[in-house]
Amino acid sequence: MEEGGFEPVLCVKPEVHVHRIHPRATNRGYRAAEWQLDQPSWSGRLRITAKGQMAYIKLDDRTSGELCVQAAVDQFPGTAVESMTDSSRYLVIRVEDGNGQRAFIGIGFGDRGDAFDFTVASQDHFKWVKQQCEFAKQAQNPDQSPRLDLGFKEGQAIKLNIANMKKKEGAAGSPREGFLPDF
Repeated sequence: MEEGGFEPVLCVKPEVHVHRIHPRATNRGYRAAEWQLDQPSWSGRLRITAKGQMAYIKLDDRTSGELCVQAAVDQFPGTAVESMTDSSRYLVIRVEDGNGQRAFIGIGFGDRGDAFDFTVASQDHFKWVKQQCEFAKQAQNPDQSPRLDLGFKEGQAIKLNIANMKKKEGAAGSPREGFLPDF
């Protein structure tokens, strides 16, 4: 990641819980019921930031604000963020250190609304990325988009029928009496 670039903050949640999870034994997905939900390994603040087409889930220390761990997300949903099969408040994220080692950790929100905000912020970012790619393609090939001709053809005319129109007094172009004040 480049230093000094602008990273907009997409979502901040002041409380998130991190859980150690066991490796998946089957392809059935992760289940929050298998975790020790009453004993999180760590609690802190979650931020989602964006830089270019990537989103970053950052877990910060609650008191000092120091970055503890971050997960790079290139698509949502995807391998970097997986939802649970039994709960909407818990997710599994893939974190990576600077040496290329990866680990999967479970994160949980105390409120469904916080989990919903997380999901919507992530989805909105990747919808924006998709739109930007489509705009770039259209800018490169502007002639491929169909042109809509709304002009009248030679000799074409339209007729307007406006029903129930009564002619108002003074509408024939003569000034109405008493319209102009006496000076």
